[in-house]
Amino acid sequence: MNNGRALIMFVIALLAGLAAVVSVSRWLIQTSSDSVTQVSVAAADIGPGQPISVPMVKTVNWPKDSLPAGTFADPKALEGRVVRTSLSRGEPVLEAKLAPAGTKGGLSAMIDAGHRAITVRVNDVVGVAGFALPGNYVDVIVNTQAPESKNTNNQSISKIVLERILVLAVAQEVSRDETQPKVVNAVTLEVTPDQAEKLDLARSVGTLSLVLRNQIDNDKLSTDGATKLTLLGAPPVPASAPAAPHPVPVKYVARPAVKRDCIGVLSGVAGSQECF
Repeated sequence: MNNGRALIMFVIALLAGLAAVVSVSRWLIQTSSDSVTQVSVAAADIGPGQPISVPMVKTVNWPKDSLPAGTFADPKALEGRVVRTSLSRGEPVLEAKLAPAGTKGGLSAMIDAGHRAITVRVNDVVGVAGFALPGNYVDVIVNTQAPESKNTNNQSISKIVLERILVLAVAQEVSRDETQPKVVNAVTLEVTPDQAEKLDLARSVGTLSLVLRNQIDNDKLSTDGATKLTLLGAPPVPASAPAAPHPVPVKYVARPAVKRDCIGVLSGVAGSQECF
């Protein structure tokens, strides 16, 4: 009798435990489903300027509390969109990293609205020994003849003409993931129309050099440029010769007349006086 009652109590407790487990599981599933959402991420590395196709992205569960702005839930919405910056595998695809809808692939998709791309010829020195890579910022220096003035005397001058210019590509490569230097013969820069005019004039009147700068440095400095005079300093002024002494005027003192003895001489009808 006691064994039967104990068995009944055991069965009842087991059923109650199973019911509790089922209830908690359902609650956890419902809670977890309410706290996550579907987000489209890159299924593989995607380079800048590359159009997206559906197989290139996949959906994953993402916590709603840490959801970035501009995500996509449906991968089909990304069909044909062009990537402006590199996307790593598993990285969410954000609207801020995509070119406007309808943009074709290539370098043009990476240019911001209102900007232009211009290519300048460089060498291993001008190109900062190959360290001017896509995504870096550079300043542009031009070396030319200074405007004629009494202070310059038609001498050479080096002057920063453009500051914080984005490097879009080196040669034909636009990848921004590389960190190794690449010595190339051309660099493509992103500039405004006004900057494009200045850069084109600068390379026609002198030689260009690129100055690599920190990517988070936004300061702009105004410089006067460097000339041979400011580089080496003003030439020393020659010491002046000592002034010649002024001549001292000589005063002449009249000598007193010397008293002499004189006699008269008569020669014929003419007479004269002789003194000695």
